[in-house]
Amino acid sequence: MSDFNQQVIEEFRANGGKVGGMFEGAPLVLLTTTGARTGRRRTNPAVYLRDGERILVFASNAGADANPAWYHNVLANPRVVVELGAERFAARAVALEGEERDRMYARQSAIDPAFAAYQQGTARVIPVVALHPEAERLQAFGDELVRIHDYLRGELAKVREGAPAADLRAHCLAFCDAMAFHHNGEDRVAFPHLEQLFPELKEPLDRLRAEHAVIAELVGKLREAAEPETLDRIANELEAHFAYEEERLVPVLNSLETVPWA
Repeated sequence: MSDFNQQVIEEFRANGGKVGGMFEGAPLVLLTTTGARTGRRRTNPAVYLRDGERILVFASNAGADANPAWYHNVLANPRVVVELGAERFAARAVALEGEERDRMYARQSAIDPAFAAYQQGTARVIPVVALHPEAERLQAFGDELVRIHDYLRGELAKVREGAPAADLRAHCLAFCDAMAFHHNGEDRVAFPHLEQLFPELKEPLDRLRAEHAVIAELVGKLREAAEPETLDRIANELEAHFAYEEERLVPVLNSLETVPWA
């Protein structure tokens, strides 16, 4: 993914679908497709046109002689994810043909003359793809990660608040076991899948794995004795770790239509 596309995607998601620069004021969607050859998820910004319930996008590639990669992806894997404003939903992609394609492309060209110029600049017929929303909306898996983190924050808070002596050991063990289960699952199952789907996440995932090792060592000390200094350090390490993980992974997880490691 180009740095430009990534910047547009981040701005789109941070501002409920609004972006500046060359796309300012343009009707824009984010289209996430599955790679025809790699099977990896790819997200691209695209100008769209409403046509009833469906959304039309145009494989203009700025008038280049080759179709954009996302177009080959939707032909191979028609199920896509669409982000429109603050809404995110699954859709089925269908390439329009013949008179319908010509009519819809002419309609878009009348609205935005740049599309007429794109077609004039290439010998290929620029495809028009209709995105048909599916009835079932997607679960926000990134939001579920935040809920898990909040649970772990709460368990640690119980320990730090100084539960009665009879309960302190139980609270410590509950927190330690939950923390170990969560991080082991990420390291063994979730992170390898994410790294395969999103190669650009390798560096942040490596950092998160390293932080898991540090936290595991501290949790081991906590199992032995709930010392105040150990609790304070775990709280600080854990909050910084959760904040970074949520910043880097929640948008990615919320773009998924299924959990690939389920």
